[in-house]
Amino acid sequence: MFLHMEDVVRHAISVLVENKFGVLARISTLFAARGFNIDSLAVGETEDPAISRMTIVVKSDDCILEQVTKQLNKLIDVIKVNEFNDNIEYVERGACLVKISLNKSNRNEVMQMVEIFRSKIVDISQSSVIVEVTGSEDKISAFVRKVMPCGIKEMCRTGIVALGRGQSIIKVSSGR
Repeated sequence: MFLHMEDVVRHAISVLVENKFGVLARISTLFAARGFNIDSLAVGETEDPAISRMTIVVKSDDCILEQVTKQLNKLIDVIKVNEFNDNIEYVERGACLVKISLNKSNRNEVMQMVEIFRSKIVDISQSSVIVEVTGSEDKISAFVRKVMPCGIKEMCRTGIVALGRGQSIIKVSSGR
């Protein structure tokens, strides 16, 4: 089955799982077996230490995503799967640390970009600065593009994390 580019869209999926050894491997194997590339993946403990939340971002068409969602729900350690979409208001954020070359000629430009993007300097030396940028994927990508001419020495970017807004709560029911 060939995908048409207009059918391929970005999907953010929230998966609540038992906080157990091997769960991440089983889920990533499921995606790999279906030929999906995971664009980003963030995993962490929830308000209940026995449960972890995975935020998985993939690009696919709706039909294939539905199949993967059904397969995820069949995994024994998966508690709940929700896709963040137009029907659910949600907030998503990512983080990035960028080590940028610093010298007399670019110092003002780097400092200006830090201020414009409401970023934070977390380390500074004679020849470089490490900047922490948080926000949407687009904001982080825009910051990286703007400072690229200054010289990026290293960069580390997280996957997004997301939560429903207001009363929209993806939570485990008491009967689990």
